[in-house]
Amino acid sequence: MTGDDSFDEFALRLGGLAVAPPRDLTGAVYGDWTRLDGPVGELLVAFTEVGVSYIRTAESVGDDDDTFRERFHALFQRPLRRTSDAPAGLRQAVRGHGAAQVPVDLRVLTAFERDVLTATRAIPTGQTRPYAWVARAIGRPKAVRAVGTALGNNPVPLLIPCHRVTRSDGNLGQYVFGADTKERLLRAEETNVDELLDFARSRIAYVGADGVVCYPTCTRARSAADPRGFRTLAAAEAAGLRPCDLCTPAG
Repeated sequence: MTGDDSFDEFALRLGGLAVAPPRDLTGAVYGDWTRLDGPVGELLVAFTEVGVSYIRTAESVGDDDDTFRERFHALFQRPLRRTSDAPAGLRQAVRGHGAAQVPVDLRVLTAFERDVLTATRAIPTGQTRPYAWVARAIGRPKAVRAVGTALGNNPVPLLIPCHRVTRSDGNLGQYVFGADTKERLLRAEETNVDELLDFARSRIAYVGADGVVCYPTCTRARSAADPRGFRTLAAAEAAGLRPCDLCTPAG
């Protein structure tokens, strides 16, 4: 074998180690964003290669693209590029249809915050749960206040429906886009808001019927012919009712 032959063989072996470059290197650097219509006006939505990462109403950022991009960068430390495309199913998901199937990117959050948002995502459309329910669902029943803080930091409202989490007394409580927007979203989902607020004024947090006790928005409670209100779960259980296995009320 000549010296040239050795060089050729070495070059061929090096060539065999080569791998194709990623199809889109910029995808690892940039996030994408777009505007789309939502249930409470126009939305600005950012997404990464992992999933949807940031959602804000146009109103909440002063209808200013730069403000939206700056807030995204402060959270993710990545620039954004505009696109006309949106992840599959997103347009329907922000209106409550199949939201749980759209991937989200929560990597910038703490493990506790991710747990809170994962539990919140399980609340069905048209129903609500109190902060205490979320705290118990993640195994941290005393962390009710921390749950509220985590929900206030939800980067992807609508996809993770923090608007469905209410105060323990039945009142709707605050929301990242304001209390009025929270009520509009719940009504758009056909939640029994008026009845819920009537119960809150009467200090009723649970409804009993057919041998079980539920949250007032539970489908079982809403279909009951003659529901009975209770202020506490303990009072309902003392009356011989068992907790509903659908809405799993917490004390």
